[in-house]
Amino acid sequence: MPPIDISLTDEQATRRLGQDLALALQPGDCLALRGDLGAGKSTLARAIIRCLADDDALDVPSPTFTLVQSYGLRIAVSHLDLYRISDPDELEELGLDEALEDGAALIEWPERAGGQLPADTAEIALTEEEGNARRVSVTGPQSFMDRFGRSRLIRAFLDKSGFADADRVFFSGDASTRVYEQIRTAAGEHYILMNAPERLIGPVLKDGKRYAQIAHVAEDIRPFVAIAGFLSSGGFRAPSIKAGDLDAGLLVLEDLGSTLIADKEGRPLAERWEAAIDCLAALHRLTIPASLPVPGEAAHDIPPFDRDAMLIEVELLPRWYLPHRLGEAALPAFETSFHAAWDDLIKRLSEAEKSLILRDFHSPNILWQDDEEGIRRVGLIDFQDAMIGPAAYDVASLVQDARVTVAPELHDRLVDHYETARQGDTGFDPAGFREALAIMEAQRATKILGLFIRLKQRDGKPGYMRHLPRIEAYLRQALAHPVLSSLRACYAQLGLIEGES
Repeated sequence: MPPIDISLTDEQATRRLGQDLALALQPGDCLALRGDLGAGKSTLARAIIRCLADDDALDVPSPTFTLVQSYGLRIAVSHLDLYRISDPDELEELGLDEALEDGAALIEWPERAGGQLPADTAEIALTEEEGNARRVSVTGPQSFMDRFGRSRLIRAFLDKSGFADADRVFFSGDASTRVYEQIRTAAGEHYILMNAPERLIGPVLKDGKRYAQIAHVAEDIRPFVAIAGFLSSGGFRAPSIKAGDLDAGLLVLEDLGSTLIADKEGRPLAERWEAAIDCLAALHRLTIPASLPVPGEAAHDIPPFDRDAMLIEVELLPRWYLPHRLGEAALPAFETSFHAAWDDLIKRLSEAEKSLILRDFHSPNILWQDDEEGIRRVGLIDFQDAMIGPAAYDVASLVQDARVTVAPELHDRLVDHYETARQGDTGFDPAGFREALAIMEAQRATKILGLFIRLKQRDGKPGYMRHLPRIEAYLRQALAHPVLSSLRACYAQLGLIEGES
């Protein structure tokens, strides 16, 4: 792959290049910084480390005498200076191999290593030019160059979108392929950058389609733009869009802050949960058009939460969760009764009230807005996968929050609150809602059990495993509803219900 050449006019430009490199970095990356004395190697390494730490004042001493400095940051980083080593074999004593097992390494004077650096080391060559200018040439393995090229694309997008003076820092990632950054301008303003390139993941499963296509998971950022516009026009608090490149999968969004509806210990704040319920009640009163405009683009057709989508989601349980739990694939007899139970339940949902469902309406995606009133206190994000489906789905997502334990007492209080809020609404049937809620709770819990195992085993994201006991408890709670008796008997066959086998 050809090198990426960059001209740095001053130290500020070097600092921003450090951010671009830091945001492309992954565990296992080894970066060799080449250049003469005074070329700016230490300055660039310091910028990378400070961006990873999100601390511009972090003390980053040169490892000239210590040879190695280690930092336990979002990505663990070892900063090595090999100028004073006398033999390349000393690298083993410095622990480079161990550092690269779960972190990254920045190496100054890599030429002293002889041939001891990893074969996939990326090289960053710095050359002094007139004045304080520097010329930088970056080469490396395909995977690193792809990531760094994407990071440089983001920098170019910010430059042309009026954010040329902006600093970048990692903000968050999620269970999808999306990554978020916080953008900070020289004037002290904060924005959120959504980095969501179009991407299809996973094998073809059915009718020539992948899981994401069958489950109607957004493949690019256009649905987010469409849903954001609809929510904002309806008086809901969605982030405004400041800039975008839809083909590149990039948006600069209003920053709605970081105040959640749970406390610092992760416990639900009941009043905020009730406000979120009020937000759903208001959303479920709206008439939802079949398609929504995307400025300058074709309209976005909102997909239905149809039978195929519901089934492909619950099939994550026999495909992923059962082998994890039982050590073997699901038995044919189980799969037969499993599909028969879900076929019946999905048919029952055909009579349920339909609305726009945001799909991931739970605590990480609800940002509390202290300066707003009414439903606008509930800041909404992560709604690009929205569909038309049973209104009870988002209620289920909130009252059985996958990441925060909602006690049965609070669950019942919130469900009662929703029914009270919907009293008098044309077509609202409390009994029908309760039935649909139980089905959606079971459907969502079934899906998530398989999804969290898949995230660990396929995507290398084991952090979700700690939530499994909560989801298992939610599933047992949902299965108590009489409409789920067949499903309960099915799950009991394999001991999926506590105390039954």
